[in-house]
Amino acid sequence: MVKMRLVRMGDKKSPVYRIVVVDARKAATGEYIDKVGFYDPKSEPVTLEVDVEKAKDWLSKGVQPTETVKNLLVKTGALEKSDKLSPSKTKGKKKKK
Repeated sequence: MVKMRLVRMGDKKSPVYRIVVVDARKAATGEYIDKVGFYDPKSEPVTLEVDVEKAKDWLSKGVQPTETVKNLLVKTGALEKSDKLSPSKTKGKKKKK
């Protein structure tokens, strides 16, 4: 399966991310098929650059974006926000009795 996900780059405590298309079986920092964009959450204002045409092309080919990448693509307009809320990936904390 092919996914669109973030690859962490940058120095310690100052991350920057590439938005890449990669085979899901590859390592998180391994080689990727195509670079789609760039995301810097630490800059002021936040830097988000996405090649919208390239992203739409990959999505039309069936590439599955991760939740974070999906949110970033919605911000740039490369993907429409769905009406249905996706379930959260984290589990709630258990209460102690």
